[in-house]
Amino acid sequence: MRSVRARAALGATLVVAVALIGAGLAVLMVLRANLIDQADLQAEVAARDVAGQLATGTAYDDVELDDEEDHPVQVVDEEGRVVLVSKDLRAVTGTGTTGVTPVPTASAGATPSPGDDDDDGDDGQDDDGSRPDSGEVSSDDPEFSDGTATVDRITADYRFAAVEATTRDGVTLTVYAGAPLAAEQEAVGTVRGAMLTGLPVLLVVVAGVTWLVTRRALRPVEGIRREMAAITASEDLARRVPEPDSRDEIAALARTTNETLTVLEASVERQRRFVADASHELRSPIASLRTQLEVAEAHPELLDLPGAVADTVRLQVLAADLLLLARLDAGEKPGGGTVELGALVREEVSQRTGDRIAVAVEVPEGGAFEVIGSRGQLSRVVGNLLDNAQRHAEGSVAVSVAADGRGVRVEVRDDGAGVPEDERERIFERFVRLDDARSRDDGGAGLGLAIARDVAARHGGTLTVHRAAEGGAAFRLWLPRPA
Repeated sequence: MRSVRARAALGATLVVAVALIGAGLAVLMVLRANLIDQADLQAEVAARDVAGQLATGTAYDDVELDDEEDHPVQVVDEEGRVVLVSKDLRAVTGTGTTGVTPVPTASAGATPSPGDDDDDGDDGQDDDGSRPDSGEVSSDDPEFSDGTATVDRITADYRFAAVEATTRDGVTLTVYAGAPLAAEQEAVGTVRGAMLTGLPVLLVVVAGVTWLVTRRALRPVEGIRREMAAITASEDLARRVPEPDSRDEIAALARTTNETLTVLEASVERQRRFVADASHELRSPIASLRTQLEVAEAHPELLDLPGAVADTVRLQVLAADLLLLARLDAGEKPGGGTVELGALVREEVSQRTGDRIAVAVEVPEGGAFEVIGSRGQLSRVVGNLLDNAQRHAEGSVAVSVAADGRGVRVEVRDDGAGVPEDERERIFERFVRLDDARSRDDGGAGLGLAIARDVAARHGGTLTVHRAAEGGAAFRLWLPRPA
């Protein structure tokens, strides 16, 4: 039962079984109720026919009893004595009395007629001395009961209807007439047998069809599983799982899996390049510092102390950049504090006392340029953009802060050579430096702009580069205002 196919087949079979059993029971109940209603109607008609004859004064011996085998009749008086029964009726149950022999008259030994005088001397006449023309048949709904009757030595189940009739002599009689239940029992039994025979066959068909359909539907999943297992074993993230032609959930799963593999492959490849580039960038300052220290050990008078300090600072900055990128890649979220970008830009510029070109600050007075984020990370972004402008500017560097729609825009401009249009996205990749930057000794490791864009993205903003009015590059940092 660990198989999805088995669970699906079992579940479908159970659901169909419950539904069919419930529907079958309902059908049997409705069928039985309808057939019993028909038997009730037949019994009532037979009982009212006999009651009508008795009410009109017909003698017991003259009462016509039609279809005595199908409609056995028993008539009892007020005292429960049997006064009339069907000719071949031998035994009966369900009528309140089991007697099947009419009570004879005391004088002649024959069955009395409804017109005979009663024992109390009542002659059955009305108060004016006249005898009524006929009695009365009760118009109330008859009472029904289940019982058995033995007719001609054959015992069967019957449905009895009890109808009261009052003769013209004032005698109240109860007529019991039965209708056979053999047809109802046979019909219900036939339907029940057909259901019991067909139900297992139908459940087997449902289970088989569900198994086959589920197996066919899950076949692409097995292909995806095998390919994922092969990718895991080979560690080849360039492979992709097969995508079925259907447009169902499994096809969507395959597409999503391939998209995940693409992102994972790009991430792993970026990590590999990051490790390789970091190793390369770290090798240079470490090798230079080691060389200087070895020379100083052998010839102390040749120690280039400023160069050693510069290499140490470069190594320190590179390590800090690598650690920040590692935290960003790990999903570190910026703090939830409020940062006023105008004040942050003024503070950052005021601390840059060693720049070769003075930075012009353009921040409107009284402006409120608040954003939500990490003050330290945003200060790092502004500093990296200013460092980049200082390396490429010819004679001017400017930074401005202004409102931009639902956010705040910080723009850093220089009058250098600018960034070629086809390189404006590549410069934000890690360890990427253009040729002119590589030719400078202080060109950096190519991480400043990558860090700046990653931090901007973590803050819900953007960082893009355009052509400045001065002819150089204009880096535009946009960050959203608090909601």
